[in-house]
Amino acid sequence: MNEVTLTRMKNMKMYGMHSAFKTAVETGKMDDYGLDEFVSMLIDAEWDDKTNRRIERAIKNARFHYKASLEDVIFDESRNIERNKLLRLAECTYITNNQNVLITGSTGTGKSYIATALGYQACIQGFRANYYNTTKLFSKLKIAKADGSYLKELLKIQHQQLIILDDFGLQTLDSQNRIALLEIIEDRNNRGSIIITSQIPVQGWYDIIGEKTIADAILDRLIHQAHRIELAGESMRRKRKMINQEN
Repeated sequence: MNEVTLTRMKNMKMYGMHSAFKTAVETGKMDDYGLDEFVSMLIDAEWDDKTNRRIERAIKNARFHYKASLEDVIFDESRNIERNKLLRLAECTYITNNQNVLITGSTGTGKSYIATALGYQACIQGFRANYYNTTKLFSKLKIAKADGSYLKELLKIQHQQLIILDDFGLQTLDSQNRIALLEIIEDRNNRGSIIITSQIPVQGWYDIIGEKTIADAILDRLIHQAHRIELAGESMRRKRKMINQEN
């Protein structure tokens, strides 16, 4: 009878229940539970399994370049990171409120790591997120424009509740990239959130975007109610390398 039950659980893709029920049978602990406790244990196991699978799928679909955690962020005073501010962002209410996060700082100060860690946190909280290297995204959109899949690509971006545009401003935008960015920002205005990382201070983004009218339209939507993190201090990559050499 137990084998039939286990087979049916697996066939119905109740993998959490299947694992918990099988463990209880094999360890002889079924008699340790009352009926209501046993049912509750099975439901909890299934809930946890489905939650973990959902998070794994969300992280996989986000296509982060590496794993990052807010717990591993170094809150050194010289880095100009407010612990409370980052912990508030970890609650992801900025996504619920369709707000943006702008992270600036010199090369190696940890911009991409913090952005990715916030992306992981969004996935854990149940939001759809996607990571993009900005230069590669614009190249992809140019190809899409040529082969007729441009609108399809924009819809994919629009579908995400959070997008991360990493390394914005490495090169000045041409007219096509400028329009693409405007369309992405316009599609997300009051309907989604963006995290942008850049070596260029926000006040320098006008020059990166070019075309004052379009720059005004983009930055007005980006900066309005945006959370700003302006990193300082020495390169974290260089610092970690020195520590590793000392060890």
